[in-house]
Amino acid sequence: MSENFTYTKAGVNRELRAVSKGSLKIFEETYQFSPHGEVLRLPYGNLFPLCKDRYLDLVIEGVGTKVLIAQLAEKYDTIGIDAVAMAVNDVIRSGAKPLALADNIHAQISSPELVKEWTKGIARGACEAECVVVGGEIGDVAEIIRGILPDKGFDMVVACIGEVSREKIILGNNLQPGDAIIGLRSSGVHSNGITLARKVLFKEWGGKYNPYDVPESINREIVYEVLEPTRIYVKPFLKLTEETPVKAAVHITGDAYLKFKRLSVFSTRIGFKFDNFKPQPIFELIQEAARETRGTITDEEMLKTFNMGWGFAVIIEKTYAEEALSILEKQGVEAEIIGQVTDSKGIVAFYKGKKLVLT
Repeated sequence: MSENFTYTKAGVNRELRAVSKGSLKIFEETYQFSPHGEVLRLPYGNLFPLCKDRYLDLVIEGVGTKVLIAQLAEKYDTIGIDAVAMAVNDVIRSGAKPLALADNIHAQISSPELVKEWTKGIARGACEAECVVVGGEIGDVAEIIRGILPDKGFDMVVACIGEVSREKIILGNNLQPGDAIIGLRSSGVHSNGITLARKVLFKEWGGKYNPYDVPESINREIVYEVLEPTRIYVKPFLKLTEETPVKAAVHITGDAYLKFKRLSVFSTRIGFKFDNFKPQPIFELIQEAARETRGTITDEEMLKTFNMGWGFAVIIEKTYAEEALSILEKQGVEAEIIGQVTDSKGIVAFYKGKKLVLT
């Protein structure tokens, strides 16, 4: 097949989504009701003051169509880890420590067996992030929610609130050419790009494999490889912020390396160069399966959709890079310098011997 297969063709139009997000500006009308001062705008979200010198970071995130992979595997005890990870990994970008979580699950039927498995994963994720789960809701909405197995459809969302003192907020507004970008290893595809991945990997959606096929390159059932939970970076990252001056942090999720564009909002004369990718075998398998079933997924599309081996990134002054790597290593996190801030606008990636411009 010669035609390119993209995230948009899979069903997720990132350009349309970006335009739609412009409507969120209407919420700025509500900032006047912040009781303790001005809402602080950051590249990836906003903080609101709890009191004079302390701010709260509130995030709500879901796991999207990864719930369908859980149904395909008929394994439900890890998807809650993904839901927690998506929320807490977002909160720490501001330097905030996650404090509390609440979950919201919409289900076809809230059977006791399923609820037990869903909440088991949420609890595991919360313990890893050292967060308390203070509440949640499970709603039976069979007329809205449909899955791929009878009565087992569900959607999972987790909200997280974190706290940070004013002097420890990571503003992301003082980036300079030469700053190092450090990548923290991912556990695989995490919870992003799943719509694209499953439509080339699984026969259920027109892809190549049965769920329990074992491709040679990954040496385990492919459904479990895709279901591998999203890594939680809370403890190692907060330890890093205690010991080194972090300039910016990026959770490499939806839109992958395009997410670094958001940092240009406050530092308009900079760009980003990436030259160290270590994608797990699952990413090459996605491209191979696409060529046989749907069409070519270009390297550019992969870098705009998947984490390609690095699930979280830290930007730090180059002189602190080795110290930062040492701290992360002691925390049991595989981390490497994956790129740097440049003085040229845009995002450039050197991948498989090619220079790619990501737009």
